[in-house]
Amino acid sequence: MKAFKKISLALLVSAAIINSSSVIAETVDAAPANMAVKGNHYPLVFVHGLAGWGTDEMLGFKYWGGFDDTIAYLNGNGVESYAAAVGPVSSNWDRAVELYYYIKGGTVDYGAAHSQKANHARYGKTFPGLYPKWDEHHKIHLIGHSMGGLSSRQLVDMLQDGNEEERAYHEAHPETEISPLFEGGKDYVFSVSTVATPNNGTSYAQNKNLIVGLAEDLIRSAASIAGVTSLSSFVYDFKLDQFGLRRDPDESLSDYIDDVFASSIWNSKDIASYDLSVVGVTANKKNIETKPNVYYFSYTGTTTVGVPFTSWQIPSVYTNPALVPSATYMGKTTSDPETPLITAAWTPNDGEVNVVSSSYPFGDNAKPYDGNPVKGQWSYYPVMKDWDHLDFIGLDVIPQAYVNEFYADMATTLLALDK
Repeated sequence: MKAFKKISLALLVSAAIINSSSVIAETVDAAPANMAVKGNHYPLVFVHGLAGWGTDEMLGFKYWGGFDDTIAYLNGNGVESYAAAVGPVSSNWDRAVELYYYIKGGTVDYGAAHSQKANHARYGKTFPGLYPKWDEHHKIHLIGHSMGGLSSRQLVDMLQDGNEEERAYHEAHPETEISPLFEGGKDYVFSVSTVATPNNGTSYAQNKNLIVGLAEDLIRSAASIAGVTSLSSFVYDFKLDQFGLRRDPDESLSDYIDDVFASSIWNSKDIASYDLSVVGVTANKKNIETKPNVYYFSYTGTTTVGVPFTSWQIPSVYTNPALVPSATYMGKTTSDPETPLITAAWTPNDGEVNVVSSSYPFGDNAKPYDGNPVKGQWSYYPVMKDWDHLDFIGLDVIPQAYVNEFYADMATTLLALDK
């Protein structure tokens, strides 16, 4: 297994180098000179997924684009765009709260009731705000890759509905303040676009050890791709201050990673591994409801193919080698003792997320994208064949020009939506 990981890591690095070369070889001019032409001018806020990072981390290696920069590309084409940074392995609750303050500005308040139940600090970091004027008159489009889509959905739910437990705690303890986020009544988000998001959970996270191991491998792989020869000075923040998990000034990243993944936080339900599971998403469904005044879109990829005379799927040659073990596992998982939802229909996947789970939340109003999106209804795009989980963020062999074109087309659709 260790040998396989080394080979996978080397190939993942090679894929990123090939991709960066493709950027040089191709002109990245897929978008018109100015994509912000009609409908609305709300900015786009991008939310990373599991093991993601901010623009000031990874020595400049971007989550959205790798050696290229998708966010800068969009801004250069007239689309106001921002990249948010939240806890890479935190729960959807914590990530949604952090996302609110990262955009609006202020000191993160996870909530008195929640922090007490989760046994972590109530307050977190203080942010200046990506878009401080954010309100019902200055809305945003949220675009979430992988877990970022779930966190975006949870933020919308918090903004509109607030939280009953936090309000009840405040009423019982009037001397304590309550975050405006938990009061509700905030129509601040115009649309949500989920990209390779486990909207119903991923079968890979049903085994906690597997998804936790994948998160660790992705972080170490990204460090290698970024050209880091020594992890001692590498900048990566797990943003787990609420749990008291901070990197010591003289601690190497390798030791920091070891400390985080050896922590007891993984036994909690206030953590990404649980919130990405099918059981976790099902339990959290009331906190990620589809809202009637928001547009919803989903984008899905697949790089697995069927095995004749079976219900299994196996990774195709388009699957990043680092994702082959997870793609293989999901391609053979046709049932699970913890949930009846997982069937043979769940075997097609992108290496991290099942196709059937990504399209739209089960039970919600949805239709294939037809050019006429409706608020409160999911518009799901056709499955993108030969695009794996990492292709959508420019960290695989799909040329960056195509990735930029993908987000340029998305921006055109979003900005054309009438207010």
